[in-house]
Amino acid sequence: MFSSNASNLESAGSPDGYKKSLIRNLTFEVIPLNSLDTAVAALPDAAPVSVTCSPVKGIAETMRLTEQVRDAGHTAIPHIAARMVTSASHVDEIASWLKTEQIGRMFLVGGDADPAEGPYTDAAHFLRDLLDRGPELHTVGVTSYPDGHAFISDQLLSEALHEKQAILAEAGVSGYASTQMCFDESQIVNWLSNERANGFELPVHLGIAGVVERAKLMKMGVRLGVGTSLRFLKKNRKALTKLMSQADYDPSTLLDPLTEDLERLVVTGIHCFTFNQVEATQRWRQSIVEDVG
Repeated sequence: MFSSNASNLESAGSPDGYKKSLIRNLTFEVIPLNSLDTAVAALPDAAPVSVTCSPVKGIAETMRLTEQVRDAGHTAIPHIAARMVTSASHVDEIASWLKTEQIGRMFLVGGDADPAEGPYTDAAHFLRDLLDRGPELHTVGVTSYPDGHAFISDQLLSEALHEKQAILAEAGVSGYASTQMCFDESQIVNWLSNERANGFELPVHLGIAGVVERAKLMKMGVRLGVGTSLRFLKKNRKALTKLMSQADYDPSTLLDPLTEDLERLVVTGIHCFTFNQVEATQRWRQSIVEDVG
């Protein structure tokens, strides 16, 4: 099952054209901070926008902000964190909201609440219960971890990914796996090649940092659990030198070396972590899209 934007990429014509098409259709991730209004104002028209679920502000705030982003003319994709769902009635509420507001696409995360706020300690259990409520979702994104997870083994991460693929297939719902932010292109290629060989068929949306201030990227990267990638930067002198010589991170640093692999590995989208620095990321996106050379 392929995500809805896959057809936009079929006529790209070349690896570079395919990459540019991915960039043209990228999803902007925004976070519920005071800078959100400025971030939304800087979005291109009718953009796909992923609205994160804050462990402080909760699912209700994600739902409210999703409606705000949608009402501004964008395709709003709420993040729902399974470990923040408090009860069966809360599942009912979320399913009813998705159906009533005609939110056809959501992104599912396990979440970092510890302990879990309700009965769901993993995303798969919640996903099955949510789909049983008939929320009329057409697409669900799930998390994936080419760089690993601080508290979960690679084997369990892979098993969970395949389990969610099976649940979506059983429900007849399209899906995709969006990766954590990772700075090591070889790690991404090796991880995804192995998953494809092991029967993982969902399309992948590559999680990349946007054009973000270097200091903010390092700070937020540690907070978001991408320590392995940051350690990679420390070990890779060339990558670290390039990052530290720039005021802002350049997403092309990661994407360009992956150009030849994106279509082969069925990467059909880009999930861009903007940290609400949308204006700078949009300038970068536009420069790529408008480059006809």
